[in-house]
Amino acid sequence: MVAPRQRATALIVMEHDRRDDVYAPHVLASIERHCTWVHEPLDSAGLAARLDVLAEVEYLFVGWGAPVLDETLLAHAPRLKLVLMAAGSIRGIVTDAFWERGIPIVSAASANAIPVAEFTIAHVVLALKGSHRIAREMAAGAPWPPPSRREVPGVYRRTVGLVALGAIGRLVVEQLRRFEVHLLAHDPTLGSREPDLEDVTPTSLDDVFAMSDVVSCHLPLLPDTRGAIDGALLRTMKHGATFLNTARGAVVREDELIGVLHERPDLTAVLDVTEREPLPESSPLRGLPNVFLTAHTAGSHGTERQRLGELVAEELDRHRRGEALRHTVTRASSATRA
Repeated sequence: MVAPRQRATALIVMEHDRRDDVYAPHVLASIERHCTWVHEPLDSAGLAARLDVLAEVEYLFVGWGAPVLDETLLAHAPRLKLVLMAAGSIRGIVTDAFWERGIPIVSAASANAIPVAEFTIAHVVLALKGSHRIAREMAAGAPWPPPSRREVPGVYRRTVGLVALGAIGRLVVEQLRRFEVHLLAHDPTLGSREPDLEDVTPTSLDDVFAMSDVVSCHLPLLPDTRGAIDGALLRTMKHGATFLNTARGAVVREDELIGVLHERPDLTAVLDVTEREPLPESSPLRGLPNVFLTAHTAGSHGTERQRLGELVAEELDRHRRGEALRHTVTRASSATRA
């Protein structure tokens, strides 16, 4: 372990609205044990007008609304040692020029996975208790108790299917164990059985949809996953089943989903994400009674965002001490992540 010899230089660049949530006072204090700020925090537009401030920057802290790390930006940042992304995906900011420069980049995706997994667990339980369906019946004036209360499946020993087992999917598995449900999963990258997934039955995508009481989608949006969830799959779901999507809207063929939900009023779709965001006022999803829209709230909000700042501050500490970073994203690994 190597002790840092002198204070480093740093800059924060992200949208202003969420910056104070992410880089809370205790996070700033942790960073300032190692670094001096070269400039007050900027957003991407502010940085574009003041690229000269990058000349002395060694540690670039970013978040939502981060600048693209292209040739122009990098040319102005000759001393840059590490980029720390206090958000999930780095896909929108990395470029070939960045990878060729060989600068490491850290992502707080594992911290952002926590509230998404919590959100997923909550809606899985609500779905298995019939809550979404009962709530819409009561709102429409159904008698007490509403007719669908007779069809509540309950949680114990029901089947939950997961589409993809990345960081979020694995957290969902870990937290669902306490509910004693049967777990199915489809993940093409999954090889032989892993010790921490021994209670998860790997199966085909078709079987996940056909056999599960709740299907939770955690697919990253990649060229080969766009539109992977189609009407044919959704149409095979069990009577009264629920489809939950906290991944990306474009992994679902939205027009086909709408068609199936019209045909199958017994199904429920809990959609935290949609192909277009914000969702157009004209979208049929807004008017379907068996759709529960949550407007991209599964990820980090409010105090949950502090986890993101804390993660990058801890990574800075490791880097300054000469220790291995724990949350780097490589060019190869970024190809399979959202």
